Amino acid sequence: MSKHTKDQNLNITINNSQDKEEEVVLSVVTIFQKIRKYFGVWLISAIVIGMLAVGYAVLTTHVKKAKLTALVSFSYSGIEKGKDPSGRKFDINTIKNPAVIEKALDNLGMDLLELENIRQGISFKDIIPQDAIDRITAYKSVYETANSGNLAAAQAMLDTTYFPTQFQVYFDYNNTEFTTSEAVDVFNEVLNQYQNWFYEEYGYNESIGAAVTAINYEDYDYAQSLDVLDDSLSKLRKYVKTLANEDTTRFRSAVTGYTFDDLAQSISTVRDVNFDQISSIISVNNVTKDKDQALNYYEYRIKALERQQAQYEEQLASVMESIDHYEKDQVMIINNSDVNIDQTITQASEQYDRMFRSKLTLTDDVAETKQRINYYKDRMEALQKHTNSSEADKIKVEEQLAALSDKVNELIESVSLTAEDYYKNVTFKNAYNVLVPASNTATDRIGRIVSNAKLPLVALEGLALMFFFAVAVVEAIKQDSAKRKAELAVADAEEDDEDEDTDDEDMTEEETAEAEEAPEKKDSKKKK
Repeated sequence: MSKHTKDQNLNITINNSQDKEEEVVLSVVTIFQKIRKYFGVWLISAIVIGMLAVGYAVLTTHVKKAKLTALVSFSYSGIEKGKDPSGRKFDINTIKNPAVIEKALDNLGMDLLELENIRQGISFKDIIPQDAIDRITAYKSVYETANSGNLAAAQAMLDTTYFPTQFQVYFDYNNTEFTTSEAVDVFNEVLNQYQNWFYEEYGYNESIGAAVTAINYEDYDYAQSLDVLDDSLSKLRKYVKTLANEDTTRFRSAVTGYTFDDLAQSISTVRDVNFDQISSIISVNNVTKDKDQALNYYEYRIKALERQQAQYEEQLASVMESIDHYEKDQVMIINNSDVNIDQTITQASEQYDRMFRSKLTLTDDVAETKQRINYYKDRMEALQKHTNSSEADKIKVEEQLAALSDKVNELIESVSLTAEDYYKNVTFKNAYNVLVPASNTATDRIGRIVSNAKLPLVALEGLALMFFFAVAVVEAIKQDSAKRKAELAVADAEEDDEDEDTDDEDMTEEETAEAEEAPEKKDSKKKK
């Protein structure tokens, strides 16, 4: 097959009319020839466009600063359900809490005037892993194709909602007076200070210690002072007991050397030994600053505790009734085989667990309240029977109250340090992490320039490529059309020549016949 034949096989002919003169012919080979012809021009244009796009990006990056980016993650029980450590709905916007930003600016020695601009400039984008997207998509597909037999199971799948645990954090500092370097420092300090805020918000409750130290027991009568210290120990014991229930590692603090069970035992020892010792002195020796006032106080406390006991008992009865009538969640187990052996089982839910824990707490509160009522009744009875105590008894009680107060403060300090160590190194060790901090390296600056240049570069390069391709196609059409016209003209000329040759052959035969007849006619004339 000749080269001419191959080219013809790649031709595209468009008939605009029946007239062959108006045929548009396009050869792929010709297009590639034109593209190769203009390739150098396109390459130079592409380089020039690239330089212009980079120059534009450099200018815009300097005038309009690109956002800084960081990556943070959360890892604690509950975040997978969109909850914060206290069980409320998690809000990522707490990162730009004014208290966090203020602390960051203070640490950097910067003015607080930019606080609101910083807060407005911080934004977030949650990151959902691809496997979670695939899982949700698969659940939706199952639901859409489910038949009536397993529709409930498919609907249960859709109840699974994914909550992000990683977030992209952006900082637009165009409205601030910061340089890029200063903005990076501020942004990273805000992210670091949020870790402290997170711990203080959801970690050890320092208000327990503050409430105890804020009360001066010396302002009260001896019995009342003892109640104040005992109330502090009671709150501290409940808090430690809560931590001990949460702790599954039997954590021992490297700071204090205590476990939560150790602290709970220390609190119980102080209450059982020191507290009872002082209480017995007050009750037996009738130690009081004002007997009538003490009797009125005991009477008031007994009535208040009886009301509290009745309240606890009502709540306990309500919880017990709810537990008795609670219907556990039903789970349908669907068998994939042809045999219909589907099963339904029941299981406890989180709501049931909460009610059961509430039952245990209320039972403990009722028992403790009864003990305190009996204790105040014994005090009141002893005070009514005995006369006022001596000054020596008062001095002795005051000394023991002071010693008890010191022990309470020591326990509060030990609980505070142990809880802080526990939350930082166990519960919240990986609760919040800055995976990728913001940076301002040369690579980052080049990356921001490339990011700004990307959109105009792609758009302009695409337009240039389309333009040169269109020029190549038009030139190819013109060339092939002209070539086609020339071929048609040659073909028409050859057809005319063949027609003329045929006429010439016909005329020659007639002339030959006439020439043969001519002499004969001439001879006949001569004879006549």
